[in-house]
Amino acid sequence: MARIRVTRTIEVPDPIRISRFRKIPELGPRLLFFSGGSALNGLSRLLKDYTHNSVHLVTPFDSGGSSAQLRQAFDMPAIGDIRSRLMALADESVLGNPEVYQLFNFRLPCDATRKTLRRTLREMVSGRSELVADIPNPMRQLICHQLGHFSDQMPRGFELRGASIGNLILAGGYLRNRRDLDLTIFLYSKLVSVRGTVRPIVNESLNLGATLADGSEVIGQHLLTGKEVAPLTAPIEDVFLCRSAEQPEPLDVPLEKKVRKLIGSADLICYPPGSFFSSLHANLLPTGVGRAIGANDCPKVYIPNLGVDPEQLGMSLDALLGSLVKRLRRGVPKSWANRRLLDYVLLDSGQGQYPSTLSLSLLEELGVEVLDIKLVSKKSKPYYDNQLLLAALLSLA
Repeated sequence: MARIRVTRTIEVPDPIRISRFRKIPELGPRLLFFSGGSALNGLSRLLKDYTHNSVHLVTPFDSGGSSAQLRQAFDMPAIGDIRSRLMALADESVLGNPEVYQLFNFRLPCDATRKTLRRTLREMVSGRSELVADIPNPMRQLICHQLGHFSDQMPRGFELRGASIGNLILAGGYLRNRRDLDLTIFLYSKLVSVRGTVRPIVNESLNLGATLADGSEVIGQHLLTGKEVAPLTAPIEDVFLCRSAEQPEPLDVPLEKKVRKLIGSADLICYPPGSFFSSLHANLLPTGVGRAIGANDCPKVYIPNLGVDPEQLGMSLDALLGSLVKRLRRGVPKSWANRRLLDYVLLDSGQGQYPSTLSLSLLEELGVEVLDIKLVSKKSKPYYDNQLLLAALLSLA
């Protein structure tokens, strides 16, 4: 069967398309993002006003912070970034569930005693806490059951200081639902009326490893980002998935059919700003991601990071683009043109601070087009203006 690529003349930004999406977000486009962390949360809060159909594939490999405690206690995928994206997409209006939204965003105090924290948790489980009491049934009962399931299985030495109640509820649901993370996310999404779809790129409890230019290996996402520990002093050459630091052998993890379907249904695929390796590359590691992307004829857009990303040590914009395309091409037929995997690089050369400029020779070699438009405003500088960024993506969809 012949492949036909349908094209249209585009205007960026396209005020007519944007206005139409704003009027009927229930029928908005399926923008799909490969992301992780909090870099995309600001954009997501705006996005839900224009479409309720966006798809967010999130990395569940975080090995630091409160997520690490839950992973160590229950051998489960990291859920902190998933919860964060769910809350960014939640309906915050009075038509949503404001009491549930408030509870899921609540963190236990960092200065309370262990005895006080456990008493607070028990009050939430019983429904006596002010944060829980005003939630109408059957939502309150479901939340109490999931939080109670976590409480019953919580290890004796588990540290509750600063813990996100939303994370604990997700963990309880995961355990209660026989470790079915997708079902747990679905129920959580209904409780806070999430305007979109959030899924982990894989459902297994795995870790992210990296091979550095000096020949060494680092296992653990939190060791790569430069946030919880000092930044790496040698550039990252490649990343891979493994069980743990004790079992560092790279794993071949197949992409699940339901995630492949989500990729295939997208109206636009975005490789967004965020940690270059631990968020973007990590999402592209499962076997079959590149094929799923290439099988969809929708536009594909890469938005480079602004400023300094510790994971991009020593990398030019050419190197970043080349690295992304190389990752996307793994496991796809050699006959496939790069345009099946990436159409556009979206940037603002006038106001954006990038590690370098893109060379015309590389763009011609890869067959990728640059859309150089205003994406940084006086108010947002040195970062992207989420309103401008969203307008560009909606115009391309």
